[in-house]
Amino acid sequence: MVVQLIKPVLAPMLIAQAKRLRRIALELPEPSGERHGVARAPDAVRGLPALSILIAGDSSAAGVGAATQAEALAPQLAAALAQRIGRDVRWHLFAQTGLTSAGVLTLLRTKSLPSADAAVVIVGVNDITNNVAIGHALRARNRILRLLQERTGLRHVLFPGLPAVERFPLLPQPLAWYGGAEARRSNSMQARWAAHPRRASLVSHLPMDGFTHPQLMAEDGFHPSSVLYSMVAAHFAEHLALRVESLPR
Repeated sequence: MVVQLIKPVLAPMLIAQAKRLRRIALELPEPSGERHGVARAPDAVRGLPALSILIAGDSSAAGVGAATQAEALAPQLAAALAQRIGRDVRWHLFAQTGLTSAGVLTLLRTKSLPSADAAVVIVGVNDITNNVAIGHALRARNRILRLLQERTGLRHVLFPGLPAVERFPLLPQPLAWYGGAEARRSNSMQARWAAHPRRASLVSHLPMDGFTHPQLMAEDGFHPSSVLYSMVAAHFAEHLALRVESLPR
């Protein structure tokens, strides 16, 4: 509520800071490399089918900040999950820099999606930077959920929360404060959305408050480095392992 009251007063400064950042910010490319693969479990039981996961989202899902896809989120998540559950993990990545929740929905609609057991959908930062109302963003995420259910047959979707945006080295004050406040509001509303009885067995929200380490950010001061991607991958894998181990094999 405080943010919404103060926003009109700060709006001219926030707009000016945002425009300046768009001019001067270092634009890192999406890392090169395969966007699908299989992570082998060291002690996988012979004949046990691989678990299939789909990763979708924005630049963080795409791995911006890492030098190659091998050092990005998706393959590191698959490897960490395979090690935890003792099954090979087949993974596919569908992501693009700059996408809002609605943009990810549009992207997925244009793709031939493989069957999957679970998915991770990373969105939210661009909804904030593009001033998308949280209600509109959540409706797009609900459509993403339905689309993935219908076209992949999956049985669980993880929507991670946003990190502490106010700690991004790139952002000046008061833009950092505003971004952090909006991220917390988004997280609160997404957590309630995920916990709704109609979808609680299918969807989970995972807090990411402890995963903004300024010294572990990429050189642009906005995206994770490969080291931070590894930490996030382990966090996701721990969360997913508890949910996918109960799925039929």
